[in-house]
Amino acid sequence: MTASYYEILGVGKTATEKDIRQAYRRLARQYHPDVNAGDKASEQKFKEINEAYGVLSNADSRKKYDEFGDNWKHADQMGRGRPGQNAETFVWDFGGGQTGDIGASFFEDLLGGRGFGRTATASPRRTRLEQPVSISLEEAFRGTTRVIRLPAGAQGDGRRLEVTIPAGADNGSRIRVRPDEAGGDEVTLVVSVAHHPRFERRGADLHAKVDVPLLDAVLGGEVKVPTLTEPVILTIPPETQNGRSFRLAGKGMPRLGSPQSHGSLYASVQVIIPTKLSEKERELFRQLRNTQSTGE
Repeated sequence: MTASYYEILGVGKTATEKDIRQAYRRLARQYHPDVNAGDKASEQKFKEINEAYGVLSNADSRKKYDEFGDNWKHADQMGRGRPGQNAETFVWDFGGGQTGDIGASFFEDLLGGRGFGRTATASPRRTRLEQPVSISLEEAFRGTTRVIRLPAGAQGDGRRLEVTIPAGADNGSRIRVRPDEAGGDEVTLVVSVAHHPRFERRGADLHAKVDVPLLDAVLGGEVKVPTLTEPVILTIPPETQNGRSFRLAGKGMPRLGSPQSHGSLYASVQVIIPTKLSEKERELFRQLRNTQSTGE
């Protein structure tokens, strides 16, 4: 006799939504294939747990299951006197990608985003995969490509796939690869941009500190400001204070989806105090201090 969905999850028919969710969490941790690699019995049990939870966590499907039992998927057809037509089926995938909506957030908590199946009409099995991709800030500026290998268990198992990451991609950007390019699977790249030693990124804007010699800050001058393309010359007005920020329009990051539109680069002045002064230079600073103190 086939166990009921309630028996699979170890709960009674009067179990609350919270009871079902807690039972599912506990069993999913215990039987997930990543925890029981190569154990076919655990994999089969895991499939049964997911199927049971998929039905009992949904109020409508649970109601049909309570009334019709194993024939719940044909409930609508039974009601019309035409059982078995266009019945909905469940497809469960274990390819290492997040492949469904039912309980997906649980696996993000339990196993770092490894997912499972969803309800679907009978059709060729398709898996949704998420692939992390790390790029440099320079690559995010100009766009780049990566060659990825589809995770084990996907329909395109072992395939190498060249993907394009557009200019303007930022931390958390999600780039979808068309299923036909990925052997029928849906692949989403999740981008992370590496820390840059000079520039701090805030959306489409960049922020950087620019060293300015003390005399240029006092008397005015020009300094070279590096950008992600070619350096630009910034005019420093007299008596520029330490920390003052200058906006260089159009010298920031391209906006994702609008690569011709750029943010700004904000150059923050960092005044450099001279060291290893000669005695003559020290005397000049003493004279300056005396002049300021006497008001001459």
